[in-house]
Amino acid sequence: MKTKLLKVGLIALFTTGFLLTGCSKEDSQTEENETASLTAEESKQSTEADGVSNDVFNVLEMAYAEIEEEAGRNASLFTDCVTITISSQNGVTFVTLDFGLGCQLNNGALVSGIVNLTYSEIVAGTRTITVTFDDFTYNNKGVDGGGTIYRERNNAQGNPQSTVNLAIEVTFQNGTVAQVQGTRVAEWIEGVGSGTWLDNVFSITGDRDIEFSTGFTHQAVVTEALRREVTCDHFVSGVIEITRNNGQGSLDFGDGTCDNLAVLTINGEEFIIILP
Repeated sequence: MKTKLLKVGLIALFTTGFLLTGCSKEDSQTEENETASLTAEESKQSTEADGVSNDVFNVLEMAYAEIEEEAGRNASLFTDCVTITISSQNGVTFVTLDFGLGCQLNNGALVSGIVNLTYSEIVAGTRTITVTFDDFTYNNKGVDGGGTIYRERNNAQGNPQSTVNLAIEVTFQNGTVAQVQGTRVAEWIEGVGSGTWLDNVFSITGDRDIEFSTGFTHQAVVTEALRREVTCDHFVSGVIEITRNNGQGSLDFGDGTCDNLAVLTINGEEFIIILP
């Protein structure tokens, strides 16, 4: 993905969503504080918290697309362990996704509990979906709160697009709680109408604010759209500006190649980041 070696030595970093973190070693304690270097556990939890929010709402968007747009007619994201109940009253549709005590989706995610979706009739090709969680977990992390999904069947480019405004609470197994708020705009740019989730490609923009019960804060803004291909575990291109406890930097995912590398820039210094 990268055409030059930017720094001797590689820094390992775990990431699943677009709120991404990294640590750098500065020559002085002042510079280290300014860049807000974190412990490995804090880095892991910040990326996991945003990854949960991003992945959960992607699953819910696909549930809606399969129900209302026949997106999963050839290959569904959902397995038989999911009970989907649909009812309507006075023009309002109620969808319950019941994952029981534990269920593995076809993308490998482990989920449990219930998610409720509520939406009214389509107006001018758009619809707002309200999301609430009921004792829900995603890959062994609790998810509470909810949000809204503003669904456009055709945006200005003729593609489906979802704008998510979320306010959720992610609880880790060690008891740490993360408050995640932000906006995620996902344009479905490839695989539309194929009837399977396997060829889907999304262009993602937006922002996140995250605050931990430990007092640690993290913000991220997408400055160049992130490209997410469902057959790749990582974003293949795009740039994020990040702020961590007042330290600032940027993260570049490269030229479109599916790999586990990104470039973190802090105070003019560039580091190659390994994304496990």
